[in-house]
Amino acid sequence: MVSSLLPSPPNLPNFTSIRCCEDTVGRSRVRFTSTSQTNGLANFPEKNLCVDSAAVKLPPRPRRIILVRHGQSEGNVDESAYTRVADPKIALTEKGLGEAEECGKRIRAMIERDGAADWKVYFYVSPYRRALETLRNLGKAFEYERIAGVREEPRLREQDFGNFQDREQMKMQKALRVQYGRFFYRFPNGESAADVYDRITGFRETLRTDIDIGRFQPPGQQSPNMNLVIVSHGLTLRVFLMRWYKWTVQQFEGLNNMSNGNMIVMEKGYGGRYSLLMHHTKEELREFGLTDAMLIDQEWQKMAKPGELNYDCLTSGPSFFTH
Repeated sequence: MVSSLLPSPPNLPNFTSIRCCEDTVGRSRVRFTSTSQTNGLANFPEKNLCVDSAAVKLPPRPRRIILVRHGQSEGNVDESAYTRVADPKIALTEKGLGEAEECGKRIRAMIERDGAADWKVYFYVSPYRRALETLRNLGKAFEYERIAGVREEPRLREQDFGNFQDREQMKMQKALRVQYGRFFYRFPNGESAADVYDRITGFRETLRTDIDIGRFQPPGQQSPNMNLVIVSHGLTLRVFLMRWYKWTVQQFEGLNNMSNGNMIVMEKGYGGRYSLLMHHTKEELREFGLTDAMLIDQEWQKMAKPGELNYDCLTSGPSFFTH
């Protein structure tokens, strides 16, 4: 009797077709157009990214995600600089400015080898002075019309080592980090790499949403020849790669830092996923710290499609077991 007085439920989508956003990046998804269907959320496309639909075509994924470490900074050549200058205000050296310019030229040369006429670059940058100076000098390689946009992103900042740093105390803390473990050791009044992992996870989800809804270019002007450039810091970029490729803590701790003004390139493979082996050689990646198991997964990334899972990946499955 009571049930007959209740209003009829609204027509809802078939939730058997809903998948995790992470597994559907690169696939078509439903975009609701009726306000009554979405309770007013139709104007926010990032809210409706989880339902498959063959009728809707997503924007093309960027061709590359290029990770750039800032050029040589005053703190890289004189650690006592951190006792006088706040970490976010540490500037580049003259050498660092030159490294940034050269990095921009290398990025442009790499893009131009594609032979595409409509290529562009879009930048994400840490708000720290050395990262901003790297971006400004790196950007000299690109005409205004080649730059699709820039976003300052605080989640890309350097690992926080505390405020003004005592030089001798910092030496002791870094020695303790080696004993404790590079990923979990938290500096007093600062962060651990695990803390950086948490904020990079948030940035990664923002980035994936930006890719999925084509935020880099206006509708009708979206090209597969977009290149994303992330200008940040050594540890932050290693954590970004760890989070993207789901590397373990042990694998992260085996990675080496990038040199100043250098880059790691994630390039779209034959199936649409990003692989380090599309640009780098196995020898280069071994020097960076990738193991044989990680390289095997990168080979799979070259051919796989977005949404596919590597069930044979030894970095996250059978390697945990001894039988």
